[in-house]
Amino acid sequence: MLPDEMERRREIESRMRREARLFGYREIATPVFEELELFTIRSGEGIIGEMYAFEDKGGRTLALRPELTAPVLRMYVEEGRSLIKPVKWCYFADCFRYERPQKGRYREFWQFGAELIGADSAMADAEVINLGFNLLKSTGVTFSLKVGHLSFMRTLLADLSDDERRKIRAFLDKHEEDEAEKYLKSIGRDDLCSPLINLCHARTLEDVFAIIGDITEKVRIEETFHILDLHQIPYEINPAIARGLDYYTGIVFECFAEGLGAENQILGGGAYRLAHLFGGEDTPSVGFAIGFDRVMVALGSDFILKQLPRIMIVCTDDGRSRGLQVADELRNLGIIAESDLTGRSFSAQMKAAGKNSDYAIIIGREETESGLVTLKDLKAGTQTSLCVKDVVKHLNQQ
Repeated sequence: MLPDEMERRREIESRMRREARLFGYREIATPVFEELELFTIRSGEGIIGEMYAFEDKGGRTLALRPELTAPVLRMYVEEGRSLIKPVKWCYFADCFRYERPQKGRYREFWQFGAELIGADSAMADAEVINLGFNLLKSTGVTFSLKVGHLSFMRTLLADLSDDERRKIRAFLDKHEEDEAEKYLKSIGRDDLCSPLINLCHARTLEDVFAIIGDITEKVRIEETFHILDLHQIPYEINPAIARGLDYYTGIVFECFAEGLGAENQILGGGAYRLAHLFGGEDTPSVGFAIGFDRVMVALGSDFILKQLPRIMIVCTDDGRSRGLQVADELRNLGIIAESDLTGRSFSAQMKAAGKNSDYAIIIGREETESGLVTLKDLKAGTQTSLCVKDVVKHLNQQ
């Protein structure tokens, strides 16, 4: 990543960090590699083929982290159980997956995420969705938010076997409703075809409960969506979100960006319970992860970073000493100032400034004696004589 790209990324990172801090989430960091079992204990041995796994010199089986939720929960169990609940943590880190790279999907990729640990309420669920929405909003990306609850599909498919439900989930996760319908017919459950399709297309809670009936989670679900409405968060109800019933336990949500084609999901999250898998107590949690690279791809050329003006100090032989002092003064005032480092002539310095800078500050014998500098706008061709402190005022007026 060259400087222009890094500056764009750092700007978006800082916006997201500020937003998370406003909600009270504090940043943490975990190791780049963990014991392989940390990930297989939750996702099974099948995930190994998608990971960078290796044996170290001590014979330990390790892996580059493919995601952050498991490491964060390990960290909570080992270091955070005595903290006041709920624990609010966020993170920004690189992850690794061994798969074919494509647009917005890389073998090394970056995630910004948040975890709320130790709160089991509609308020907690709604806050994390609110945080995710505001994080993406702060980046300027155009996206849609879809919210569901695992109890919707779990209730409808309650009398199917675990394997049958898993296959239905896989079809829904790929948005293959026709294939899900074919599968139901193949196992002799034609009676579920119409309710399944109707549920997938339900867009209000009233429609959802009309299909599945009242459930024990109904009051909490209604409260969660009511809180989202109070925050004036635009969302779509999507009962077909299938983020893995073995992982998540309740509310689930996803965000999708424009202009990314098939790989357009940029956020995924929900309520889960994982702490007990890593030796802790059964602890309610809710969190999400944002695919940062996909956010940057989605922003594309529409995101133009406002650049600070760059100034080149151009000196004659008589002004070089004063030029070094002026450079320091400008930097102390927050201005990007560069000096010639190669001993070029005055004309060569001006030529270089014209290629790489917005302004030139010219310092010769006259400027050294007067204490003033000559500020030249390299685009407009105009110049003015002023003291160093007034350079900032002049630039702010442009």
